Amino acid sequence: MAGHYLEFERPLAELEGKVEELSKLSETATGGFETEIDALRGRIEAMRRKTYSSLDAWQKTQVARHPERPHLNQYLSGLIEEFVELRGDRKFADDQAIVGGLGRFRGIPVMVMGHEKGHDTTTRLKHNFGMARPEGYRKAVRLMDMAEKFNLPVITFIDTAGAYPGIGAEERGQAEAIARATERGITLGTPMVATITGEGGSGGAIAIAAANRVLILEHSIYSVISPEAASSILWRDGDHAKAAADGMGITAQDLIVLKIVDRIVTEPAGGAHSDPAATIAAVGDAIEEELRALMPLSPYALRQQRADRFYAIGRSLQ
Repeated sequence: MAGHYLEFERPLAELEGKVEELSKLSETATGGFETEIDALRGRIEAMRRKTYSSLDAWQKTQVARHPERPHLNQYLSGLIEEFVELRGDRKFADDQAIVGGLGRFRGIPVMVMGHEKGHDTTTRLKHNFGMARPEGYRKAVRLMDMAEKFNLPVITFIDTAGAYPGIGAEERGQAEAIARATERGITLGTPMVATITGEGGSGGAIAIAAANRVLILEHSIYSVISPEAASSILWRDGDHAKAAADGMGITAQDLIVLKIVDRIVTEPAGGAHSDPAATIAAVGDAIEEELRALMPLSPYALRQQRADRFYAIGRSLQ
C-alpha cells in the first residue's frame, strides 16, 4: 500500500501501522506473531475492498489526484518501447506539461503524448503540475500532424487540473491553442485512443482527448470545471466542493451513462496507486483492444466516427 493516506483511508492506515509494529516485534519475539499478522492483513484487504467499492464523487476526486497514482512517465516506461521524445511547438517554446513523441506500443508504431504532473518539487515545477500553456497544445497539434503524415495511430494520456491560467498563457492565445488542438483531434485521419488516468480538467483535458475512443480509469474524474471552482461560483466560497462534486456527474460511472466516455478500466483494490504495475498493464490491454479495432478503418471512417461520437454527446444531453 502507498505511504500517502487519504482522509477516508485512516482506518486502513491504523491497521497497517499495527501490522508494521507486530512485524518488528516478530523479528525478536520467540514464536512470532505470524497468525495475528495474517489475520490483520486479511482484515485490511477486506476493508480496502469495501471502502473502494463505495466511494462518493469527492472521494474519487481525491483518489484521482493521489500523488502516487501512476504518471505519464510510468505509462511510457511500462507500455512504450523505443520512445523518442519530440519537443517544441516550432513557434515559441517547449512546454513540458505535455510530453510526447514516437515509440512502439506492443509492436505498433505510434505517436504518444500526455500530461505529466511530476512526482516531487523539482519535477512538478518542471512540468508545471501538468497544466499546459499554449505552446504545449501547439506541440500536440504538431505531433498529430506528423502522425497523420506518417499514418501513425495516436495514443494520449490525460491527467491535468486544467490548462494554465496565467497572464502569459492568455496573451499567447491559450483558448485558441486549445481549440486548435481539439479540432486537430476531431479531424485526424489516423486512429486515436485517449485515456483519462487521473484528473481530466476542462479544456486542458479535451484538447488531447478528442479521440475515437475515450477510456477512463475506475476512480478517475472528467469535468468541465473542478469541484472547488464550481463551489466558488455557486456558493461564493470553496467550502462546498464535496456538494459540487456530488452534483456534477464527474465520475467514471456517471460519464459512461452519459456516453461521454466509452470504457472504464478497472483499478486494483485500493486504487491505481496501490498497484501501479497492474494498473498500467490493464490500461495497456484496453488500449490495445480499442486500437486494433480502429486500425482497419479508413481515414474518412475514422473522422466520421469521431465526429458522430462527439455530436451525439450534445444531442443526448439536451
